[in-house]
Amino acid sequence: GEHRVALTPDGVAELAHHGVEVLVERGAGAGASLPDDQYAAAGATLLDGPDEVWAAADVVCKVKEPQPEEARHLREGLVLFTYLHLAGYPEVADRLCDAGVTAIGYETVQDDEGRLPLLAPMSEIAGRMAPQIGAHHLERTQGGRGVLLGGAAGVHPAKVVVVGAGNVGWSAAAIAAGMGAEVLLLDRDLERLRWVDQFHQGRVLTLASNRASVARTVAEADLVVGAVLVAGGRAPTVVTEEMVASMRPGSVVIDVAVDQGGCIATTRETTHADPTYVLHDVIHYGVGNIPGAVPHTSTFALTNATLPHVV
Repeated sequence: GEHRVALTPDGVAELAHHGVEVLVERGAGAGASLPDDQYAAAGATLLDGPDEVWAAADVVCKVKEPQPEEARHLREGLVLFTYLHLAGYPEVADRLCDAGVTAIGYETVQDDEGRLPLLAPMSEIAGRMAPQIGAHHLERTQGGRGVLLGGAAGVHPAKVVVVGAGNVGWSAAAIAAGMGAEVLLLDRDLERLRWVDQFHQGRVLTLASNRASVARTVAEADLVVGAVLVAGGRAPTVVTEEMVASMRPGSVVIDVAVDQGGCIATTRETTHADPTYVLHDVIHYGVGNIPGAVPHTSTFALTNATLPHVV
């Protein structure tokens, strides 16, 4: 279900300007509505399949971590630039080390302030998508409680709880608030909560995160968005199974941190083809590449951030 591609035609043109030969697999951008003729016009050399690209390339740029079927392409001297999420997929680390690849994870590149500029655009998109995904699955026809996120005149809106106030969390909170939901954003970083409070001017309620506050708010929520990140490490479990079991039947949880091990105890990774399952009468959404659902937008956002580093 991955339709993003690591470089737009504009990115190809930029690399060509710097004298870099760019090899693009035919059809690589089709899922992101970026046809081959745009890549060719930008100066790319189109090759017929992934085997040819892997064999000929010195640097491989992609989006998802190397899949099991790609392990045979890994070799010493190759530079791989992609999302790796090794805390969530430790077997990938073993493959990379065994092959002697120089692998650089988008999600661990930091700027001078310690921020994660190559993770930020995908975090923002995943956060913005979470409320619309949750709103869809709260519909009765999808098995949900039959709750409209924004409510109606004289009817209480849905209660959305977002755990973690990073790029994912505050993006999710902003969109949920814009859809008319009652939004509560939890984090341990009080300075971050002050920033959110000033930015949203009361449209998003903030709450210091601790075990009791998480348990209390999750039990009352229609939609819970897990958005806890530990840079380069496994996400901690913040929402326990007991907390999930306390939610009302037909409520929804979305664990955006699932590709880092997950921050909700009951989540496991799912796919766009089969995105949800039900446990404790709660709908669980655990897709590990949420931005892959909007690959055109995601590809441009990703290239905007990664291109200077690729150059």
